[in-house]
Amino acid sequence: MGNSRGFTLIEIMVALAVFSLAAMALVRLEGATIRGAGTLSETMVAQMVARNVAIEAVTEPEAPTLGRSDGAEPNGGQACRWTRVVSPTGDQRVVRIDVSVFGRGGNTLGQVTMIRPATLPPPVLVAPNPDPGGGSDRNRPNRSPGLR
Repeated sequence: MGNSRGFTLIEIMVALAVFSLAAMALVRLEGATIRGAGTLSETMVAQMVARNVAIEAVTEPEAPTLGRSDGAEPNGGQACRWTRVVSPTGDQRVVRIDVSVFGRGGNTLGQVTMIRPATLPPPVLVAPNPDPGGGSDRNRPNRSPGLR
Protein backbone atom coordinates (compact mmCIF):
# COMPACT_ATOMS: atom_id res chain seq x y z
CA MET A 1 0.00 0.00 0.00
CA GLY A 2 2.52 2.58 -0.78
CA ASN A 3 1.30 6.09 -0.58
CA SER A 4 -2.14 6.29 1.12
CA ARG A 5 -3.63 9.51 2.30
CA GLY A 6 -6.12 9.64 5.18
CA PHE A 7 -6.60 8.04 8.58
CA THR A 8 -7.07 4.42 9.38
CA LEU A 9 -10.02 3.19 11.37
CA ILE A 10 -7.81 2.61 14.42
CA GLU A 11 -6.48 6.18 14.36
CA ILE A 12 -10.01 7.57 14.17
CA MET A 13 -11.14 5.37 17.08
CA VAL A 14 -8.19 6.50 19.25
CA ALA A 15 -8.88 10.18 18.47
CA LEU A 16 -12.56 9.70 19.28
CA ALA A 17 -11.67 8.05 22.63
CA VAL A 18 -9.34 10.92 23.58
CA PHE A 19 -11.97 13.48 22.62
CA SER A 20 -14.69 11.69 24.61
CA LEU A 21 -12.46 11.60 27.74
CA ALA A 22 -11.89 15.34 27.45
CA ALA A 23 -15.62 15.97 26.94
CA MET A 24 -16.52 13.86 30.01
CA ALA A 25 -14.02 15.80 32.13
CA LEU A 26 -15.65 19.08 31.03
CA VAL A 27 -19.13 17.76 31.84
CA ARG A 28 -18.01 16.76 35.35
CA LEU A 29 -16.39 20.17 35.83
CA GLU A 30 -19.61 21.88 34.76
CA GLY A 31 -21.62 19.85 37.30
CA ALA A 32 -19.20 20.76 40.09
CA THR A 33 -19.42 24.43 39.13
CA ILE A 34 -23.23 24.40 39.22
CA ARG A 35 -23.27 22.66 42.63
CA GLY A 36 -20.72 25.18 43.96
CA ALA A 37 -22.79 28.13 42.74
CA GLY A 38 -25.90 26.71 44.46
CA THR A 39 -24.03 26.22 47.73
CA LEU A 40 -22.59 29.72 47.54
CA SER A 41 -26.03 31.20 46.95
CA GLU A 42 -27.53 29.34 49.95
CA THR A 43 -24.62 30.39 52.16
CA MET A 44 -24.89 34.05 51.18
CA VAL A 45 -28.64 34.13 51.85
CA ALA A 46 -28.13 32.35 55.19
CA GLN A 47 -25.42 34.82 56.21
CA MET A 48 -27.71 37.76 55.38
CA VAL A 49 -30.54 36.22 57.42
CA ALA A 50 -28.19 35.62 60.38
CA ARG A 51 -26.98 39.21 60.22
CA ASN A 52 -30.55 40.58 59.98
CA VAL A 53 -31.77 38.56 62.99
CA ALA A 54 -28.73 39.59 65.05
CA ILE A 55 -29.00 43.27 64.13
CA GLU A 56 -32.69 43.22 65.00
CA ALA A 57 -31.82 41.88 68.46
CA VAL A 58 -29.05 44.47 68.90
CA THR A 59 -31.14 47.48 67.88
CA GLU A 60 -34.34 46.73 69.82
CA PRO A 61 -34.90 49.04 72.80
CA GLU A 62 -35.11 46.10 75.21
CA ALA A 63 -32.43 43.43 75.31
CA PRO A 64 -33.69 39.98 74.29
CA THR A 65 -34.28 37.55 77.13
CA LEU A 66 -31.48 35.16 77.97
CA GLY A 67 -31.83 31.72 76.43
CA ARG A 68 -32.63 30.18 73.09
CA SER A 69 -35.28 31.15 70.55
CA ASP A 70 -36.04 29.72 67.12
CA GLY A 71 -37.76 31.10 64.07
CA ALA A 72 -37.94 31.20 60.29
CA GLU A 73 -37.24 34.15 58.07
CA PRO A 74 -38.19 34.30 54.39
CA ASN A 75 -35.36 35.66 52.29
CA GLY A 76 -34.33 35.14 48.69
CA GLY A 77 -37.38 33.01 47.94
CA GLN A 78 -36.62 30.48 50.65
CA ALA A 79 -37.56 30.14 54.31
CA CYS A 80 -34.42 30.03 56.47
CA ARG A 81 -34.65 28.44 59.91
CA TRP A 82 -32.61 30.25 62.54
CA THR A 83 -31.69 29.85 66.19
CA ARG A 84 -30.72 32.76 68.43
CA VAL A 85 -28.91 32.13 71.72
CA VAL A 86 -28.59 35.07 74.12
CA SER A 87 -26.10 34.46 76.90
CA PRO A 88 -24.46 36.56 79.60
CA THR A 89 -20.83 37.62 79.39
CA GLY A 90 -18.32 38.30 82.13
CA ASP A 91 -19.75 41.82 82.37
CA GLN A 92 -23.34 42.12 83.62
CA ARG A 93 -23.90 45.14 81.40
CA VAL A 94 -23.27 43.19 78.16
CA VAL A 95 -25.01 40.17 76.58
CA ARG A 96 -23.78 37.96 73.77
CA ILE A 97 -26.07 37.14 70.85
CA ASP A 98 -25.27 34.11 68.66
CA VAL A 99 -27.41 33.49 65.57
CA SER A 100 -27.16 30.33 63.44
CA VAL A 101 -29.06 29.68 60.21
CA PHE A 102 -29.64 26.12 59.03
CA GLY A 103 -30.11 24.57 55.61
CA ARG A 104 -32.65 21.96 54.55
CA GLY A 105 -30.50 19.12 55.84
CA GLY A 106 -29.98 20.75 59.23
CA ASN A 107 -26.40 21.82 58.52
CA THR A 108 -25.28 25.29 59.61
CA LEU A 109 -25.02 27.64 56.63
CA GLY A 110 -24.46 30.96 58.40
CA GLN A 111 -23.43 32.21 61.83
CA VAL A 112 -23.09 35.65 63.41
CA THR A 113 -22.08 36.68 66.92
CA MET A 114 -22.76 40.18 68.28
CA ILE A 115 -22.78 41.84 71.68
CA ARG A 116 -25.00 44.55 73.01
CA PRO A 117 -25.66 46.35 76.28
CA ALA A 118 -28.10 44.55 78.55
CA THR A 119 -30.04 47.82 78.72
CA LEU A 120 -29.72 50.73 76.34
CA PRO A 121 -28.99 54.15 77.83
CA PRO A 122 -31.81 56.69 77.64
CA PRO A 123 -31.73 58.84 74.52
CA VAL A 124 -29.85 62.12 74.80
CA LEU A 125 -32.05 65.10 74.06
CA VAL A 126 -30.30 68.03 72.42
CA ALA A 127 -31.81 71.46 72.91
CA PRO A 128 -32.32 73.36 69.67
CA ASN A 129 -29.98 76.26 69.00
CA PRO A 130 -31.97 79.50 69.55
CA ASP A 131 -29.90 81.35 66.89
CA PRO A 132 -29.05 78.86 64.12
CA GLY A 133 -26.87 81.35 62.27
CA GLY A 134 -29.46 84.03 61.57
CA GLY A 135 -27.80 86.75 63.69
CA SER A 136 -25.16 89.22 62.54
CA ASP A 137 -21.46 89.11 63.34
CA ARG A 138 -21.45 92.50 65.11
CA ASN A 139 -23.33 91.01 68.07
CA ARG A 140 -20.61 88.41 68.60
CA PRO A 141 -17.50 89.30 70.60
CA ASN A 142 -14.18 89.40 68.74
CA ARG A 143 -12.12 86.49 70.06
CA SER A 144 -8.96 87.20 68.07
CA PRO A 145 -6.56 89.13 70.31
CA GLY A 146 -4.79 91.31 67.69
CA LEU A 147 -7.56 91.94 65.22
CA ARG A 148 -9.96 94.90 65.25
